[in-house]
Amino acid sequence: MTPENPTRRLFFALWPDDDVRAAIEVRRRPLEGLSKRIVPTHNLHATLVFLGNQLGERLPSIVSAAEDVGQTTGAFELLLDRFGWFARPRVVWLGGEAVAPGRALVSALRKKMASLEIELDPRPWNPHVTLFRSVNRRPSLREPEPLTWCVRSFALIESIPARPYQVLRTWSLE
Repeated sequence: MTPENPTRRLFFALWPDDDVRAAIEVRRRPLEGLSKRIVPTHNLHATLVFLGNQLGERLPSIVSAAEDVGQTTGAFELLLDRFGWFARPRVVWLGGEAVAPGRALVSALRKKMASLEIELDPRPWNPHVTLFRSVNRRPSLREPEPLTWCVRSFALIESIPARPYQVLRTWSLE
């Protein structure tokens, strides 16, 4: 990274409104104690497409490429009805099934980013909200009360170390 061309760590995400964020937090409370590394409530989100470190000068083309993506899917509901654990990154999450509109949104974003020659993780979209990091072993998790998230928008987010995630731009799905 140079001062002339700083990189920015970017991703597209479903960014919950205050009500959904509070409902996620309620479901997380019984799990407190799994790790000291609790994802701050203000950073809770469901990643759609991770872009990684991008030169700041690329931001306008990334924003422009995403402009009409929301028109391809429309608003949709995402049911968050289970807890899970990813062993390699050692995270506990709240998630659900990848519904067709969500998969279409991810696919459209991936195509747009590929047209900008941004390399992306090829794994299928697994909708989830990370709750805890640095969880050393698979915990015994009871199923949460299901949460229906009415997804009406998606956002471009910047991750800055030791700071809250920054919403750079939001697009409506309605």
